[in-house]
Amino acid sequence: MSRGVLIVDDDLFIRRLIATTLQDAARLELHEACDGLEALEIARRERPAVVLLDVDMPRLGGIDACRRLRGEQSAGETTIVMLTAVDADGAERRAEEAGADLFLTKPFSPLELLRLVDRLAEHAPI
Repeated sequence: MSRGVLIVDDDLFIRRLIATTLQDAARLELHEACDGLEALEIARRERPAVVLLDVDMPRLGGIDACRRLRGEQSAGETTIVMLTAVDADGAERRAEEAGADLFLTKPFSPLELLRLVDRLAEHAPI
């Protein structure tokens, strides 16, 4: 398990915003994916401590990607944080059932994101 953070969102602007916010965080390795399928490949290879996973994406959405990640042995200690918009369609409940640990509602502040990732990565094995 690395001290890595996998940022998964189909919106390049959101990925860049999160990566820019986290890039100076000490000892974090940042990885990016544009959809759930790419996220699964990177997560298997890099074994990140934290996955920031958007709910709504093409090819494989965040909830299904979360379910698949949780089904794999290598993702057992990974913290999955779902990035959700206002929860009008029950996405948080479905994501929780799929194995998500936490939720971060868009839009979120950079400081809130930094604090969350710092706290989660602090508890990850090195």
